[in-house]
Amino acid sequence: MQKKSKANNKIDKTRTKRTQVDFVLIVIIIILLSFGIVMVLSASAPSALAETGDSYTYVTKQAIFAILGLVAMWFFSKLDYRFYKKIYWPVYWFSVGVLLLVLIPGLGYSAGGATRWIDLGFTQFQPSEITKIGLIIFYAGYLSDHKDELRSFKKGFCKPIAFLLPPVAIALFVQNHLSVGIVMAAITFVMMIMAGCRLLHFIIVGGIAGGALAGGLGIFLATAGENAADANFRIGRLLNYMDPWQDPTGTGWQTIQSLYAIGSGGLFGVGLGESKQKYLYVSEPQNDFIFSILAEELGFIGCVIVIILFALFVWRGIIIAMKAPDMFGSLLATGITTLVMIQVAINIGVVTNTIPNTGMSLPFFSAGGTALVMLLRNVWNITEYL
Repeated sequence: MQKKSKANNKIDKTRTKRTQVDFVLIVIIIILLSFGIVMVLSASAPSALAETGDSYTYVTKQAIFAILGLVAMWFFSKLDYRFYKKIYWPVYWFSVGVLLLVLIPGLGYSAGGATRWIDLGFTQFQPSEITKIGLIIFYAGYLSDHKDELRSFKKGFCKPIAFLLPPVAIALFVQNHLSVGIVMAAITFVMMIMAGCRLLHFIIVGGIAGGALAGGLGIFLATAGENAADANFRIGRLLNYMDPWQDPTGTGWQTIQSLYAIGSGGLFGVGLGESKQKYLYVSEPQNDFIFSILAEELGFIGCVIVIILFALFVWRGIIIAMKAPDMFGSLLATGITTLVMIQVAINIGVVTNTIPNTGMSLPFFSAGGTALVMLLRNVWNITEYL
């Protein structure tokens, strides 16, 4: 009887769910989500009217997906996060394989010279949104299972990095999606360092790779000369970042219009719904450049409030990662928090021309059903103390 009792206690302990909810983080998420829907309505109305004849097309879809995301939050709150650790290898292979679905004729959808979407007829989504979450689950499981090897260069640095190469290579060479490759790599590096991998390994390898990249770029620019931008569109984006006014009606258009919008906002903005740049000047203002419309309508004060909300999100995520009862839970929370932090930093950096232009949505704000549902479904893992 005593042995049976001990066994039952062990099972009960394994199945124990987290019960202490971080209401501060939930409130922050609800505010960001509500704020985002309002801004999608304001930013998308002219474009939606011009494209579909209905000013509410984009915001209606966004609201529907927001509800689906909240339902997904509730559903997955019933699942113990430790379940993911049991399946992290299948999750990895699925996360890599789903990126290749864009190669299937009739399923893959191309736009803007890139094939990054899957077209299901009633909706389109980027499989990379699934891959980013899948890699977080995989590395949380892998690093916690191999924690004794993490100080080794071969097993603790090279081996984990090797698993990152396939999804990044597919994103870059198949989907032509550099920004998502950068996000995947950044999240992985943060999780590896937090798990216990040696920072020195990243500094040495990063320095060598950075030097080689800079040298190759210098040789390419010297060889291509004035035709560098035409020879490689990413070089064109880099040159545009350095001087967007060199091609104001071409590659520099989006950046210049974004800066006009931000500059027009001033301290308090021109007023919600009163943006001028959203009237077909900023291309698809409800997507990657929604922050520039926010800056124009709500000004510097509105931007600061949004940045503070995201900073509070990251702060609560870090606290929850520190309070997690096991390494897997801690890394899971770290990965999800890092995902949001990096995407916010890249998006704001792009719209302010702080970094070269690259496609990156603003979490909770940019119109996009799959990204929003996946984000809401996964942030639940850090709304409760693990």
